[in-house]
Amino acid sequence: MSGGSGGGAQASHSLAFRVMRLCRPSLHVETSPLKFDPCDLLFGEDLFDDPFAASKFSHLIGSQSGFGLDDPSDLTYRDRFLLQHPSDSLGLSGLLVLPQAFGAIYLGETFCSYISINNSSTFEVRDIVIKAEIQTERQRLMLLDTSKSPVESIRAGGRYDFIVDHDVKELGAHTLVCTALYSDVDGERKYLPQFFKFIVSNPLSVRTKVRSVKDITFLEACIENHTKSNLYLDQVEFEPTQQWSATMLKITDPSSKGNLLMGEKFEDPILIRSGEGMYNYLYQLKLLSPESLQSKIGGNIVLGKLQITWRTNLGEPGRLQTQQILGNPIVRKEIELQALEIPNIIVLEIPFTVTLDLLNLTDRVLGPFEVWVSQSDDSLDDRAIVVNGFQSMTLGEVQPLSSLKFQMNLIATKPGIQKISGITIFDTIEKKSYDSLLESEIFVDVD
Repeated sequence: MSGGSGGGAQASHSLAFRVMRLCRPSLHVETSPLKFDPCDLLFGEDLFDDPFAASKFSHLIGSQSGFGLDDPSDLTYRDRFLLQHPSDSLGLSGLLVLPQAFGAIYLGETFCSYISINNSSTFEVRDIVIKAEIQTERQRLMLLDTSKSPVESIRAGGRYDFIVDHDVKELGAHTLVCTALYSDVDGERKYLPQFFKFIVSNPLSVRTKVRSVKDITFLEACIENHTKSNLYLDQVEFEPTQQWSATMLKITDPSSKGNLLMGEKFEDPILIRSGEGMYNYLYQLKLLSPESLQSKIGGNIVLGKLQITWRTNLGEPGRLQTQQILGNPIVRKEIELQALEIPNIIVLEIPFTVTLDLLNLTDRVLGPFEVWVSQSDDSLDDRAIVVNGFQSMTLGEVQPLSSLKFQMNLIATKPGIQKISGITIFDTIEKKSYDSLLESEIFVDVD
């Protein structure tokens, strides 16, 4: 069986290449009309609703058994539409069909081809140098070269067979180039090139979303199937860079138990149906070494890449690796304000004290500072939490990577759930203010 077409083959050549793609066979589907059981026509599907008829079912079937027998002497083929076996209703004969053409070839698969060079002449050819290579827009990759050990001879009507394979790593047009340099019966050296072209498509598309919540980054990956067959994902693994740790977040079913063998858990593959079926993965990323990202502050941060392996319906493997996934720009804080102690019970219009901690996240001394509650967003009458006493206070210097604790006396002017916000830290040396450093909710009781 041959596949492809030889663009350079001429009638004067004694040799010709025949190419067949080696891949998993497909199931043979019967194209005959739908088969049926004659009992369905005679008795109907409500037979078992009647207990008496159900008890006589075997006798009724026996009286009509002649409909279901395959009689070799019957040349009318009157039973060709009848079910001879329950599996006949599936439309699958149990036969497998070898590939009739190159078919669809996808990125990440292994292209394997059976190549036969045939001698169709009536004489023997000798000293055959055979080469096979894959040509793409970017590169040429040699798959077979017998220059150092040429094939001694191919007899008349004979052939020489070999198998080549190639891991498909590029999209677009590919050309399998098969060439033969040989001596014919007159001793003349002849050169035979043949070209077999095919297109490599993308089996999957991966869409990613990156969201950052405080010190945690969440990566969502949506994998979509663009092939014409179902894909079974064996593994989707995120490989983070050295600065990150990654954990896959998924819903676990406590009632399901994996198969355990030698202490290892095997999970069922994830089915992504043909026709743009999709599946989503969610990963939680944590930064391990913030110092290593100092040179990338304000720019995109490299998070890592995805490794995806899958199989088709009949087990044909595939593997893809995405490009580096970029995260959101990281803006490093110089200072941070944390609430250490807030009273459990806060009563309306009764002063209360909160203990705060000012952290210096830099490697230099910061301060002195002035602290006040900003009134820019709301008027004094509309604010639910205001300062009780002096409207500003002074803090001393904060050493590198250290903290300074201080207290503020506040008073609540509105009941219910309120928010402590608007605290502004002003660096008196660098003339720099830091706003919205703290937002903490409290409950204000009336009594």
